[in-house]
Amino acid sequence: MENQSISIIGGGSWATAIVKILSNNVDKITWWVRSKETAEFISKYRHNPNYLSDVEFDLGKIRITTDIREAIRESKTIILAVPSAFLKDSLAGIKSDDFHGRSVFSAIKGIIPDDLLVVGDFLHKQFDVPIQNIGVITGPCHAEEVAMERLSYLTIASPDTNPADSLARQMACRYIKTTVSDDIYGTEYSAVLKNVFAIAGGICHGLGYGDNYLAVLISNAIQEIKRFVDAVHPIGRDINDSAYLGDLLVTAYSSFSRNRMFGTMIGKGYSVKFAQLEMNMVAEGYYATKCIHELNKQYNVHMPITSSVYRILYEKMSPRMEIKLLSDQLK
Repeated sequence: MENQSISIIGGGSWATAIVKILSNNVDKITWWVRSKETAEFISKYRHNPNYLSDVEFDLGKIRITTDIREAIRESKTIILAVPSAFLKDSLAGIKSDDFHGRSVFSAIKGIIPDDLLVVGDFLHKQFDVPIQNIGVITGPCHAEEVAMERLSYLTIASPDTNPADSLARQMACRYIKTTVSDDIYGTEYSAVLKNVFAIAGGICHGLGYGDNYLAVLISNAIQEIKRFVDAVHPIGRDINDSAYLGDLLVTAYSSFSRNRMFGTMIGKGYSVKFAQLEMNMVAEGYYATKCIHELNKQYNVHMPITSSVYRILYEKMSPRMEIKLLSDQLK
């Protein structure tokens, strides 16, 4: 058991699930939430009132704070788990010195919209965090299933596998199995792209396409992921590992997938704005679609599914027409 302090930044469902996971092995957890009301509720009732509210926390191990600088300075290991679109605002008062000497892991699975950067690159460029001190938490792991303690698998990736090994041991428990990887870029971009493809799957479901077509869509999607991550960071990797293919499958098929849910609403005819308001949760794939579309102008990778989702979400093309055109390109 490793008792090194860990700080979690974020108050949503995935941040809540990570706090639950770490509570099994870590005796000192600092948990930053934005809302003072949420912090007071958790401190009083030991539950997050907004997400995974059935999970009860051991406040002997967890300290809640709304001071993000204090939370970061409290620990040598930081886990970021806020939606990518809100990360810059959350870190607005933070300086490079606050991250000095710390390992920073992203559990966000998104791209910073204005900067077209994955979280690791954003931390490196904005806060001078050395690449070897940056990591990614990924894998097929829905927060809702963590709350129910259903067996799940996580991959902890970092160029320097020592901090990744340490965090993997701290997160491993009866219902969480962990593996370690040094493929920080491949795992992070794959985690971003799978949200785009989950939206595509949801759109097809909303339009009335069946499981047969979805299977073809997803088999083409993993090839699209491979082409893109090989172009961005060409190293040896097995795209069939759970950090890549497994994460794609659960996000594309699961009823817990907010990106699939968002896509289903679009396929049924709802506007993007209405679908976002109705869900009350952030579908990372919406922002990721535009970011990957723009980023791919540098690489010119053949990405027909991403292009179709982009045209539906941002150019207001007919979902039915786009998916029909896409179906002629799949094989």
